[in-house]
Amino acid sequence: MPTIARLPDLLISQIAAGEVVERPASVLKELLENSLDAGSTAIQVHLEEGGVKLIRITDDGCGIARDELALALTRHATSKIASLDDLERVASFGFRGEALASVAAVARLAITSRERGAAHAWKLRGENGAEPEPAALMAGTVVEMRDLYYNTPARRKFLKSESTEFAHCADAVRRLALTRPDVAISLTHNGRSLFQLAPADRARRIAEVVGDDFVAASRTVDAAAGPISLHGFAIDPTRAGETKDGQNVFVNGRFVRDKIIGHALREAYRDVLHGARQPAVCLFLEIDPGLVDVNVHPAKTEVRFRDSRAVHQFVYHAIQRTLATPIQAPAPATEKMPDLTVDRQIAPISSPPPRPPAAAFSAAPRQASLGVEEPAVASYLAFARAAHTGSAAEAPQFRPEIAVDRDGPPLGYALAQLHGIYILAQNARGLIVVDMHAAHERILYEKLKNAFDSRQVATQNLLIPAVFSADPLDVAAVEEHAEALAELGFRIAPLGPGQLGVRAVPALLQSGDPVALARSLIADLREHGISQLATARRNELLATMACHGAVRARRQLALPEMNALLRQMEETERAGQCNHGRPTWSELSLNELDKLFLRGQ
Repeated sequence: MPTIARLPDLLISQIAAGEVVERPASVLKELLENSLDAGSTAIQVHLEEGGVKLIRITDDGCGIARDELALALTRHATSKIASLDDLERVASFGFRGEALASVAAVARLAITSRERGAAHAWKLRGENGAEPEPAALMAGTVVEMRDLYYNTPARRKFLKSESTEFAHCADAVRRLALTRPDVAISLTHNGRSLFQLAPADRARRIAEVVGDDFVAASRTVDAAAGPISLHGFAIDPTRAGETKDGQNVFVNGRFVRDKIIGHALREAYRDVLHGARQPAVCLFLEIDPGLVDVNVHPAKTEVRFRDSRAVHQFVYHAIQRTLATPIQAPAPATEKMPDLTVDRQIAPISSPPPRPPAAAFSAAPRQASLGVEEPAVASYLAFARAAHTGSAAEAPQFRPEIAVDRDGPPLGYALAQLHGIYILAQNARGLIVVDMHAAHERILYEKLKNAFDSRQVATQNLLIPAVFSADPLDVAAVEEHAEALAELGFRIAPLGPGQLGVRAVPALLQSGDPVALARSLIADLREHGISQLATARRNELLATMACHGAVRARRQLALPEMNALLRQMEETERAGQCNHGRPTWSELSLNELDKLFLRGQ
């Protein structure tokens, strides 16, 4: 057995470098964090060969004094913490005091710095016995790292191609640019300028780094409660992609990959994302530094919350409320609206007809078959009246009266039904196309959730029980859980050794197939048990019930029914997506329609 011996300092630093310096991007991240902690307002990044040959960081920060340059290259030397209290409430990026020492152990390092008020700058090379030398520099610090892993060739073999390493470096720069929009940052690779970001507000910086398309397709998140707040953008569910690369989460300005926050995001998006799509977000969580431990990972990409459940619930509810925002009226159009006047030889278009008084709605049909309780809207098609008043002699010259209600509801008024699947409607901006099954499915789902939460699931007795064959296990499950089924709005009873009868269903689903509903419910009951159906799988069960109960394709709807459905969509949370995450409606503006027909070209 070899004797125990103290390791040489260089070997100690090289071992530590294995934790801190994974690839060039790791070095770049540590050096950039030092520049930001130094109070820099402008940072320039120069890379060569993906950062393997050269990483040069130039900043205008506070600088380092001559007598502290050598100390900065030693292990566990830092200006950012001095006691355990500082460590428990650390607010700076770098604080371990390992970065520069680790980099100097596996690369050729040089630091040139000029402290504010100093006569000139000083330069120190990361070599044993090196002394600071006078140097020329206006202000701030320049850190140069050359030839990464030149003295550890075994580790250099694990580096990827130049393009891959550069991609990781660019990601590191972009992430830090997101967290500090007040700092100007530029990036150059092999002499080619990649981007130059001027100081900006947070929204503008996110648009510059992540893309204008992301901001345009996202919803603004703004929530606060006590010592914690959350701000940023969350992608609209219908615009989500299929990878997690778009998830940028920052805790107190530090980019992290946190399982607690990741799970909260997945739960908030659970029933509004289609298939395997992933939510793209750019979120900034601010929390009292004393309530989060950032000292749990050498690269500081993981954190530990003192009350992880509270953080999870806060993020979950903040994102869920953002996604639950009902459909809003479209913003006033800034572009020129098309001229809607008809042939000049025909009488000019009259102003929109007055809306009927509230009393006129009292006799309007109620859409019980769709689970819609509001009266149908009577003023849905202005030109319908004109279409029935013209005489036969005037027919060849007839033009429908077009009335655009600029102050109308967001989804406008129904025009027609297409192939028994889509509802076509007109609003102030153009054409609305609604998938009627998907929209009705979401409406029923949200109503079922609310009714179940308040334990007020109304039931509808069936005049004639819906009878279907069932195996003995189905019958046993129904008999065992009859009370729980009643809470869900179902009354199912055995009618014989191999038969079950559905005597009542939830009133919201009375238009659905009672047998299909019962079979689906019993299947879930047998597989998961009533306890899971009442907790973890409850929403999945209710979503299945809503799907079976929603209006089916090919069913013909009257215009009042279509308008009643549109109004319900406007009042329903998450109405933009069905229970499976598919979009429920889409809008084609008049400008987009004009482009299709080359109008004005």
